[in-house]
Amino acid sequence: MEELKKNILSNFNDIEICTRQDNRMFINTKKETVLSLLSYLKNAGYDHLALVSCNDWIDDGEFELVYILSAYMKKDEEYQEKEKTNIIIKTRIAREEAKFITVIDIFENAEPYERELHEMFGIKFEGHPRLTTLFLELEYEIPPFRKDFDTDKYVENKYGQIPTIKERKSNKRNERT
Repeated sequence: MEELKKNILSNFNDIEICTRQDNRMFINTKKETVLSLLSYLKNAGYDHLALVSCNDWIDDGEFELVYILSAYMKKDEEYQEKEKTNIIIKTRIAREEAKFITVIDIFENAEPYERELHEMFGIKFEGHPRLTTLFLELEYEIPPFRKDFDTDKYVENKYGQIPTIKERKSNKRNERT
């Protein structure tokens, strides 16, 4: 993992790398570097995009996009050192009018992850072929995974008018009399 760290640092500027003993490498980078870094790592054998996720840093006015890469196992008998490593790439983008470029050209399986982040956080992935809904059947004024989404208000508006079982039983008794 130290060799990989050295190679990344010699090929990219403005990158912070932290490695841990549990075979995880954390890379913080600027958004302009993410695509070239993902391509570099894929060409270096980290060819499995395991996850794309997002953290909402509302107080900072930013989202943090998180890409997790690993290498596919080449031999059935045992893991090689590279295959034990998980690389976590983090970059921040503005929360207001959140947008980032799609990484589908590098990792095709990013497609549903980007759709989910668009739906749940409102991030527009430029160049994405179909940012359609994936999970939700309703549209929301504020996407539901943002920290400023008011879950209590939503539940009250959506379900507050539905009578409880106790209220329904009481209403049925009143209707019979």
